[in-house]
Amino acid sequence: MSRYIATRAIRGANALVTEAEVMLRQALADKGSDTPVAFPNTAYYLPLIFGMTGQEIETVGQLSPILEHARELLHPLPSDSKWTPYLGETLDSGMATLLAAEIIEAIRFVYGLQPEPLEGIHLAGGTGYSFTSPDNGSGNGGGYLNGPIDDIQLRSWGIQLVDGRMPGFAAIVGAAKSNEVAVKLVRELQRRNILTFLSGNVNGRSIIHQLVEEGVELGYDTYTVPFGTDTLSAIYALGFAVRSALTFGGMKGGMAREILLYNKERVFAFVLALGEVDDLKYAAAAGAINFGFPVIADTVIPEILPTGVTTYEHVVSMPFNEIDGADDLERAEILVQKCIEVRGVKVRIADVPVPVPYGSAFEGEVVRKADMRVEFGGKRSRCFEYLHMADLDDVTDGKIEVVGPAFDHLDPQGHMDMGIVVQVAGRQMQPDFEPVLERQVHYFINGASGIQHIGQRDIAWIRISNAAAEKGFNLEHFGKILHARFHADFGAIVDKVQVTIYTDPDQLQDWLAEAREAYQFRNRRLADLTDNAVDEFYSCTLCQSFAPDHVCIVSPERLGLCGAYNWLDCKASFNINPTGPNQPIKLGSLLDDVKGYWTGVNDYARSGSHGSVETVSMYSIMENPMTACGCFECIVMLIPESNGVMVVSREDTSMTPAGMTFSTLAGMAGGGLQTPGVMGVGKFYLVSPKFISADGGFKRVVWMSSVLKETMADELQAVAEREGDPDLIGKSADERSVSTVDDLLAWLEQHNHPALVMDAIF
Repeated sequence: MSRYIATRAIRGANALVTEAEVMLRQALADKGSDTPVAFPNTAYYLPLIFGMTGQEIETVGQLSPILEHARELLHPLPSDSKWTPYLGETLDSGMATLLAAEIIEAIRFVYGLQPEPLEGIHLAGGTGYSFTSPDNGSGNGGGYLNGPIDDIQLRSWGIQLVDGRMPGFAAIVGAAKSNEVAVKLVRELQRRNILTFLSGNVNGRSIIHQLVEEGVELGYDTYTVPFGTDTLSAIYALGFAVRSALTFGGMKGGMAREILLYNKERVFAFVLALGEVDDLKYAAAAGAINFGFPVIADTVIPEILPTGVTTYEHVVSMPFNEIDGADDLERAEILVQKCIEVRGVKVRIADVPVPVPYGSAFEGEVVRKADMRVEFGGKRSRCFEYLHMADLDDVTDGKIEVVGPAFDHLDPQGHMDMGIVVQVAGRQMQPDFEPVLERQVHYFINGASGIQHIGQRDIAWIRISNAAAEKGFNLEHFGKILHARFHADFGAIVDKVQVTIYTDPDQLQDWLAEAREAYQFRNRRLADLTDNAVDEFYSCTLCQSFAPDHVCIVSPERLGLCGAYNWLDCKASFNINPTGPNQPIKLGSLLDDVKGYWTGVNDYARSGSHGSVETVSMYSIMENPMTACGCFECIVMLIPESNGVMVVSREDTSMTPAGMTFSTLAGMAGGGLQTPGVMGVGKFYLVSPKFISADGGFKRVVWMSSVLKETMADELQAVAEREGDPDLIGKSADERSVSTVDDLLAWLEQHNHPALVMDAIF
């Protein structure tokens, strides 16, 4: 262990703890000990403190014992005359640094100094910069940097974390050599789908400033999240790591050792320190090493070789100007590759021949009207997508054809009709896989920077940005994306891919009619696909990378709780990868057709959960419900007083009649726990005839987040009519009218909700 690093880290930790003590004394004097303190939209109090100590911090006064604990973790500076290993002292000081940093940021929230205002970021003229983060409770839209990631976003990233699309995260601290290098670093991380957190500065200059000046879009949608321009804001990255263990790993507050080991083994993260490393950065780096996260610096600093705390090296020095490369941009690419190598991040990159950056990091990118070159679909035009299988002899692999005019003749912000027809052929291809593959068009096209894709089938809506068009993106590139990605992701069942882009009005209408006929045929076929019509369900163990004891069991009438995988998806996945996460579960003997018990399902649940779950009821929330990891779309929870259940959407941050928000409820539903009365589900399970059918079905829903009522209006209305009560959706309350049990009961009485006269649910 380097005495130099130990000295710098311990000195930085002592200084920060002292600063926190001063701030806390001032806050106690100004605000009082009972003043509430919290990070907005997070369920785990101050998450790092909660995870490491188990203390649920809710007031300023409760920070005092935590700060005392941080002081106890500190050590004196190493002696000039006596050498010792120093590792333990340095790691202790690193943890003290993290505790003090979270305290300081919490106090800043009390004073309204967090999240950091965007006005403090100086924008270069004419950059077209836009900030895509939500307001974090500030009420000012994109007027602030992020501060802590809210729980809703953490869970929405969940499926990407567990299925490998998002292989890890990078915490960048400081400022790059130049704006161009800053952009290159971020683009290389985005290309590899690595979530990137930005913080810190060097002499007042932050990588956030550099990216803003170059017009790089920052925020949740682009995997590039700016926390703040000082080093302390890096605490939000480590808080995110703690919450990953609490959310997906089933950890509890105070399980410090388990949380740290979980992150070392399952969360592939690293710190990239850009520019001069001061005492505080050394101290924060020591804190990150506790989590098993290595630190890579682009300056000359002493290195720390493996000791077992991280998987490989602890601290790596890679002076930027000494990297072998033709120019700075090539050096930046090599630096990113070194970071990935040191942490052992498993990266999958599809080689997509398009003139813009490509990767999952761009999937949620928004192209605003002012930045738009052309759009297809939406309010002013029609856009559809249709994938169908064909004989091998009828498909020319790699053939991409545009039938009709391009968009060159259109004025900026123009619109036109377009149809994307994909023909696939393969010896293992089946008609059942057509809708599975067709649904991937959304994700594949969205991976291109500057391209926005919304919807599917004949309500697709695509926008191409001015920036993408200026780089040469044209209609043919849609075909190149689809050809490359279908081969990369579905090569086991797809041997040939041919894509035709139609803009010619007559041919487009002919293909649209054929596509709609196919859509209707699929709808009818899927409607007939019931649990009773098959002899096997499928497992989904993707989430076991984060929730080791959770197993998801997917049936034709119950999709995965993440909402991303249905029975057909799992069937296709098994055909693609017979040893992968989706395995057939032979149902065996039927034990109870009402509650949904089969011998085969129980046997699998027992083995798949490593013995933590003995039995699973497929159709009940009250008896042996299915477990969840943490990336569910909705939570269904019993409200005993109402004789019914509420359904809370992941997008809903409001207070529920249970007296808890979604974030708090998620701690009860996730982590592989089997909790009667609480269940994480995919939102389209709500419209299944098997939705908690053993407990009374959809008529038990007495409260539902309004976002579900609005976004699933047609589907829910069909359910109400199926249940024989066309007004059923209106009889269920939502957060706009009810937030307490008393109000809920009054609402149900007033609207004559059927749950009030149903048999007791328990």
